Amino acid sequence: MSQSDPLITIFTAPKPFTNPHINLIQRNAIQSWQHLGDEVQVLIMGDEVGMEEFAAEAGIQQFAEVSRNEHSTPLVGSIFELARNHSSSPLLAYINADILLIPEFVSLAKSVFNQEKEFLIVGQRWDLDLNQPLVFNQDWDVRLLFDVKIRGRLHPPGGSDYFIFPRHCFTDVPGFAIGRAGWDNWMFYHARLMGWPVIDLSSSLTVIHQDHDYSHLPGGQPHYKMPESFENIQLAGGRRAIFTLQDADYRFQSGKVQHIPVRGKRFWRSFETYPLIHWKSYPLAELTYAICHPKKAFGEWRGRLAYKLNAFRHP
Repeated sequence: MSQSDPLITIFTAPKPFTNPHINLIQRNAIQSWQHLGDEVQVLIMGDEVGMEEFAAEAGIQQFAEVSRNEHSTPLVGSIFELARNHSSSPLLAYINADILLIPEFVSLAKSVFNQEKEFLIVGQRWDLDLNQPLVFNQDWDVRLLFDVKIRGRLHPPGGSDYFIFPRHCFTDVPGFAIGRAGWDNWMFYHARLMGWPVIDLSSSLTVIHQDHDYSHLPGGQPHYKMPESFENIQLAGGRRAIFTLQDADYRFQSGKVQHIPVRGKRFWRSFETYPLIHWKSYPLAELTYAICHPKKAFGEWRGRLAYKLNAFRHP
C-alpha cells in the first residue's frame, strides 16, 4: 500500500433521500465519514431517489448496478462485491447510512490491522436525536462527543451498525436483503465459524446512531417484522445462527486485541453455540439451545408444529 492509497474503504447503501429527516441524517453521516482524513475512501451503492444528486454534490463515487431481490430490495452480497471491485484498500467497512463516525475510527482500525491478519470489528452504538445539519468545522468531533455525553443513550448490545474487515474476508456473502434483520447477525456467525477474531470495539470507539422512525419501510413497520427478515434468517442458517455482540470473542483494550474470558453468561453461551461453531452441527445446536433455554425451545417447537398442522389442513 502506497502512501496515497486509502487504508479503509467505507461503503453503504443509503435509503432514498426523499424523506426530509432521512435525507438530513444520511447527509450528516456520510459527510462525517468524509472528514475522517485522507486514509478513508467513501463509496455509496444503489440508485435510490436523490442518491445521484447527493453523490455529485458531495464528490462521492456512486455505483448504481446493485442486484435486487423480487421485492426490489438491494442485496448485501452485491453491495459487498461492488465495494471490493471498486476499491484497493486493505480494509473494508460497511457502515449503516445513519451512523456518525469520529476520527478515532481510523486509528483504532489501524491498530487492530497491525495485530491481526483476519478479523471482524463490531461494536455497540450510541443513539442521539439530531434534527439539524452538522457543521464540520474545527473540533466538530469534540462537540459531537460532548453532545452524546449529555443527550446520548447507549443502545442495548445486540447487532452492530458497522463492520470492519480485511478485503479478503467475506468474499461470498449470501443474497440477504439489506436493511432487514438477520444479515448482520450472520456476519458475527460466519466470522466465528471461520475462526476469525470477532473484536468488540465498544469500550474504545464511540459510534453514533441518529434516531429515526420506520416510515421509509412498507407500512412503517420495523424491519425485523418484515417477511424479508425471515428470509434473511433462513439464508443465515436458521435461528441458531443468529449471533450478536455477546458472541464476540475478543475486545480491544489498552491498545491490544485481547481474548474475552469465557465465564458467567459467556460460558453458557459458548456451551450453547459450541456444536454449531466447532462441529457445524445444527441438530446438536438445537439440543444445547434446548438445554440452555427450555421454555423458549418448547415455544419454538410448539410454533413449528402449529405451522405444519395448519399447512396440512389448508394445503
